Amino acid sequence: MKLPDKVAVITGAGIGIGRIYAKALAGQGASIVIADLDAEAGERTATEIMAEGGKAIATVTDVSKEVQVQEMAAEAARAFGGIDILINNAGLHLMEYNVPCTQLGLDKWRKLLDVNVTGALMCASACHPSMKERGGGVIVNQSSIAAYMAAGAYGVSKLALNGLTMALATEFAPDNIRVHGIAPGLIESEALLAEMPEEARERTVTSQLIKRPGQMTDLAGLMVFLCSEESSMITSQTWIVDGGSIRRV
Repeated sequence: MKLPDKVAVITGAGIGIGRIYAKALAGQGASIVIADLDAEAGERTATEIMAEGGKAIATVTDVSKEVQVQEMAAEAARAFGGIDILINNAGLHLMEYNVPCTQLGLDKWRKLLDVNVTGALMCASACHPSMKERGGGVIVNQSSIAAYMAAGAYGVSKLALNGLTMALATEFAPDNIRVHGIAPGLIESEALLAEMPEEARERTVTSQLIKRPGQMTDLAGLMVFLCSEESSMITSQTWIVDGGSIRRV
Protein backbone atom coordinates (compact mmCIF):
# COMPACT_ATOMS: atom_id res chain seq x y z
CA MET A 1 0.00 0.00 0.00
CA LYS A 2 1.24 3.46 -0.92
CA LEU A 3 -0.76 5.51 1.59
CA PRO A 4 -0.94 3.65 4.91
CA ASP A 5 -2.09 5.78 7.85
CA LYS A 6 -2.90 8.75 5.61
CA VAL A 7 -6.19 10.65 5.87
CA ALA A 8 -7.80 11.86 2.64
CA VAL A 9 -10.67 14.32 2.19
CA ILE A 10 -12.43 14.05 -1.17
CA THR A 11 -15.12 16.57 -2.10
CA GLY A 12 -17.95 15.50 -4.36
CA ALA A 13 -17.14 11.84 -3.68
CA GLY A 14 -20.67 10.49 -3.45
CA ILE A 15 -20.76 9.54 -7.13
CA GLY A 16 -18.70 9.65 -10.30
CA ILE A 17 -15.00 10.40 -10.42
CA GLY A 18 -14.90 11.43 -6.77
CA ARG A 19 -16.28 8.05 -5.73
CA ILE A 20 -13.64 6.25 -7.81
CA TYR A 21 -10.95 8.45 -6.25
CA ALA A 22 -12.20 7.69 -2.74
CA LYS A 23 -12.17 3.94 -3.34
CA ALA A 24 -8.72 4.07 -4.96
CA LEU A 25 -7.24 5.94 -2.00
CA ALA A 26 -8.92 3.58 0.45
CA GLY A 27 -7.41 0.69 -1.47
CA GLN A 28 -3.97 2.18 -0.80
CA GLY A 29 -4.57 2.27 2.96
CA ALA A 30 -5.90 5.83 3.46
CA SER A 31 -8.79 6.69 5.76
CA ILE A 32 -11.43 8.54 3.75
CA VAL A 33 -13.62 11.57 4.44
CA ILE A 34 -16.35 11.86 1.81
CA ALA A 35 -17.61 15.43 1.58
CA ASP A 36 -20.69 15.73 -0.60
CA LEU A 37 -23.90 17.74 -0.81
CA ASP A 38 -25.83 14.51 -1.31
CA ALA A 39 -25.95 12.87 2.11
CA GLU A 40 -27.34 9.58 0.79
CA ALA A 41 -24.70 9.25 -1.94
CA GLY A 42 -21.90 10.12 0.48
CA GLU A 43 -23.05 7.54 3.03
CA ARG A 44 -23.38 4.93 0.28
CA THR A 45 -19.77 5.44 -0.83
CA ALA A 46 -18.54 5.33 2.77
CA THR A 47 -20.47 2.11 3.37
CA GLU A 48 -18.96 0.53 0.25
CA ILE A 49 -15.44 1.41 1.41
CA MET A 50 -16.04 0.00 4.88
CA ALA A 51 -17.55 -3.18 3.41
CA GLU A 52 -14.26 -3.65 1.55
CA GLY A 53 -12.27 -3.32 4.78
CA GLY A 54 -11.46 0.38 4.60
CA LYS A 55 -12.12 3.30 6.93
CA ALA A 56 -14.49 6.06 5.85
CA ILE A 57 -16.96 8.66 7.05
CA ALA A 58 -19.31 10.94 5.13
CA THR A 59 -20.04 14.60 5.77
CA VAL A 60 -22.65 16.81 4.14
CA THR A 61 -20.61 19.67 2.69
CA ASP A 62 -21.34 22.53 0.32
CA VAL A 63 -17.86 23.70 -0.69
CA SER A 64 -19.18 27.19 -1.40
CA LYS A 65 -20.16 27.62 2.27
CA GLU A 66 -17.22 28.49 4.52
CA VAL A 67 -18.85 27.27 7.74
CA GLN A 68 -19.54 23.86 6.21
CA VAL A 69 -16.00 23.62 4.84
CA GLN A 70 -14.52 24.40 8.25
CA GLU A 71 -16.76 21.79 9.85
CA MET A 72 -15.66 19.25 7.23
CA ALA A 73 -12.01 19.75 8.19
CA ALA A 74 -12.86 19.60 11.91
CA GLU A 75 -14.81 16.36 11.42
CA ALA A 76 -11.86 14.79 9.60
CA ALA A 77 -9.61 15.68 12.53
CA ARG A 78 -12.10 14.31 15.08
CA ALA A 79 -12.56 11.05 13.22
CA PHE A 80 -9.03 10.28 12.07
CA GLY A 81 -6.66 12.69 13.82
CA GLY A 82 -5.87 15.06 10.96
CA ILE A 83 -5.63 15.49 7.20
CA ASP A 84 -2.85 14.49 4.79
CA ILE A 85 -4.58 14.61 1.40
CA LEU A 86 -7.26 16.86 -0.09
CA ILE A 87 -8.90 16.11 -3.43
CA ASN A 88 -10.86 19.14 -4.65
CA ASN A 89 -13.19 17.21 -6.92
CA ALA A 90 -16.55 18.93 -6.34
CA GLY A 91 -17.51 21.18 -9.21
CA LEU A 92 -20.20 22.57 -11.47
CA HIS A 93 -19.70 21.37 -15.02
CA LEU A 94 -20.92 20.09 -18.35
CA MET A 95 -23.68 21.51 -20.51
CA GLU A 96 -25.34 23.97 -18.13
CA TYR A 97 -22.12 25.95 -17.60
CA ASN A 98 -20.28 25.08 -20.80
CA VAL A 99 -21.74 28.06 -22.67
CA PRO A 100 -20.26 31.31 -24.05
CA CYS A 101 -19.20 33.64 -21.26
CA THR A 102 -21.66 36.41 -22.13
CA GLN A 103 -24.58 33.97 -22.30
CA LEU A 104 -24.27 32.79 -18.70
CA GLY A 105 -26.22 34.94 -16.27
CA LEU A 106 -24.28 36.73 -13.55
CA ASP A 107 -25.94 34.71 -10.80
CA LYS A 108 -24.76 31.48 -12.41
CA TRP A 109 -21.31 33.00 -13.04
CA ARG A 110 -20.97 33.73 -9.33
CA LYS A 111 -22.18 30.24 -8.42
CA LEU A 112 -19.74 28.66 -10.90
CA LEU A 113 -16.76 30.55 -9.51
CA ASP A 114 -17.90 30.07 -5.89
CA VAL A 115 -17.81 26.29 -6.33
CA ASN A 116 -15.07 25.66 -8.89
CA VAL A 117 -12.52 28.21 -7.68
CA THR A 118 -13.37 29.76 -4.33
CA GLY A 119 -14.62 26.42 -3.02
CA ALA A 120 -11.27 24.78 -3.80
CA LEU A 121 -9.49 27.68 -2.11
CA MET A 122 -11.61 27.43 1.04
CA CYS A 123 -11.11 23.67 1.27
CA ALA A 124 -7.35 24.07 0.86
CA SER A 125 -7.26 26.81 3.50
CA ALA A 126 -9.31 24.73 5.93
CA CYS A 127 -7.11 21.62 5.51
CA HIS A 128 -3.79 23.50 5.47
CA PRO A 129 -3.28 23.81 9.27
CA SER A 130 -3.72 20.07 9.82
CA MET A 131 -1.41 19.20 6.93
CA LYS A 132 1.22 21.58 8.25
CA GLU A 133 0.95 20.13 11.76
CA ARG A 134 1.41 16.60 10.38
CA GLY A 135 4.55 17.58 8.47
CA GLY A 136 3.13 18.05 4.99
CA GLY A 137 0.49 16.86 2.58
CA VAL A 138 -0.90 16.81 -0.92
CA ILE A 139 -3.71 18.72 -2.61
CA VAL A 140 -5.13 17.65 -5.98
CA ASN A 141 -7.44 20.03 -7.86
CA GLN A 142 -9.77 18.54 -10.47
CA SER A 143 -9.43 20.70 -13.58
CA SER A 144 -10.47 20.02 -17.20
CA ILE A 145 -9.09 20.27 -20.72
CA ALA A 146 -11.74 22.97 -21.15
CA ALA A 147 -9.20 25.23 -19.42
CA TYR A 148 -7.00 25.01 -22.54
CA MET A 149 -9.71 25.57 -25.14
CA ALA A 150 -10.45 29.28 -24.50
CA ALA A 151 -14.18 28.78 -24.89
CA GLY A 152 -17.00 28.97 -22.38
CA ALA A 153 -17.60 29.95 -18.80
CA TYR A 154 -16.78 26.48 -17.48
CA GLY A 155 -13.38 26.58 -19.18
CA VAL A 156 -12.63 29.97 -17.65
CA SER A 157 -13.40 28.59 -14.17
CA LYS A 158 -11.00 25.70 -14.72
CA LEU A 159 -8.29 28.00 -16.10
CA ALA A 160 -8.63 30.00 -12.88
CA LEU A 161 -8.34 26.75 -10.92
CA ASN A 162 -5.08 25.96 -12.74
CA GLY A 163 -3.78 29.33 -11.63
CA LEU A 164 -4.86 28.58 -8.07
CA THR A 165 -2.95 25.29 -8.23
CA MET A 166 0.26 27.15 -9.04
CA ALA A 167 -0.36 29.85 -6.44
CA LEU A 168 -1.10 27.38 -3.64
CA ALA A 169 1.90 25.23 -4.58
CA THR A 170 4.10 28.28 -4.10
CA GLU A 171 2.37 29.41 -0.91
CA PHE A 172 2.31 25.98 0.77
CA ALA A 173 5.75 24.73 -0.32
CA PRO A 174 7.47 25.83 2.94
CA ASP A 175 5.06 23.54 4.81
CA ASN A 176 5.96 20.53 2.63
CA ILE A 177 2.56 20.56 0.92
CA ARG A 178 2.53 19.72 -2.78
CA VAL A 179 -0.33 20.91 -5.00
CA HIS A 180 -1.30 19.26 -8.28
CA GLY A 181 -4.03 19.48 -10.88
CA ILE A 182 -5.61 16.81 -13.08
CA ALA A 183 -7.30 17.95 -16.29
CA PRO A 184 -9.44 15.17 -17.78
CA GLY A 185 -10.80 15.14 -21.29
CA LEU A 186 -13.79 13.02 -22.20
CA ILE A 187 -14.38 10.72 -19.22
CA GLU A 188 -17.47 8.54 -19.13
CA SER A 189 -18.78 9.54 -15.73
CA GLU A 190 -22.45 9.29 -14.79
CA ALA A 191 -22.90 13.05 -15.18
CA LEU A 192 -21.29 13.19 -18.62
CA LEU A 193 -23.31 10.25 -19.96
CA ALA A 194 -26.49 11.89 -18.70
CA GLU A 195 -25.79 15.33 -20.15
CA MET A 196 -23.45 15.14 -23.15
CA PRO A 197 -25.07 14.09 -26.46
CA GLU A 198 -23.74 10.95 -28.11
CA GLU A 199 -22.76 12.91 -31.24
CA ALA A 200 -20.58 15.26 -29.17
CA ARG A 201 -18.90 12.31 -27.46
CA GLU A 202 -18.15 10.71 -30.83
CA ARG A 203 -16.64 13.94 -32.17
CA THR A 204 -14.38 14.21 -29.14
CA VAL A 205 -13.12 10.64 -29.47
CA THR A 206 -12.39 11.28 -33.15
CA SER A 207 -10.13 14.20 -32.18
CA GLN A 208 -8.09 12.04 -29.80
CA LEU A 209 -4.96 10.07 -30.58
CA ILE A 210 -6.25 7.24 -28.38
CA LYS A 211 -9.54 6.32 -30.01
CA ARG A 212 -11.69 5.44 -27.04
CA PRO A 213 -13.60 7.30 -24.35
CA GLY A 214 -11.73 7.80 -21.10
CA GLN A 215 -12.88 5.85 -18.07
CA MET A 216 -12.94 7.12 -14.50
CA THR A 217 -10.37 4.51 -13.56
CA ASP A 218 -7.98 6.08 -16.10
CA LEU A 219 -7.66 9.02 -13.70
CA ALA A 220 -7.31 7.07 -10.47
CA GLY A 221 -3.78 5.75 -11.05
CA LEU A 222 -2.41 9.24 -11.72
CA MET A 223 -4.24 10.62 -8.70
CA VAL A 224 -2.78 7.95 -6.40
CA PHE A 225 0.70 8.57 -7.85
CA LEU A 226 0.42 12.30 -7.20
CA CYS A 227 -0.68 11.67 -3.61
CA SER A 228 2.17 9.26 -2.90
CA GLU A 229 5.85 9.73 -2.16
CA GLU A 230 6.59 8.44 -5.67
CA SER A 231 5.83 11.99 -6.88
CA SER A 232 7.74 13.76 -4.09
CA MET A 233 9.67 15.94 -6.57
CA ILE A 234 6.54 17.11 -8.41
CA THR A 235 4.33 20.07 -7.60
CA SER A 236 2.52 23.01 -9.24
CA GLN A 237 1.66 21.08 -12.43
CA THR A 238 -1.71 20.32 -13.98
CA TRP A 239 -1.66 16.95 -15.74
CA ILE A 240 -3.76 16.44 -18.88
CA VAL A 241 -5.49 13.07 -19.27
CA ASP A 242 -7.38 13.23 -22.55
CA GLY A 243 -6.14 10.56 -24.94
CA GLY A 244 -4.04 13.13 -26.81
CA SER A 245 -6.86 15.53 -27.67
CA ILE A 246 -4.97 18.62 -26.50
CA ARG A 247 -1.44 18.68 -27.95
CA ARG A 248 0.77 21.54 -26.83
CA VAL A 249 4.39 22.35 -26.07
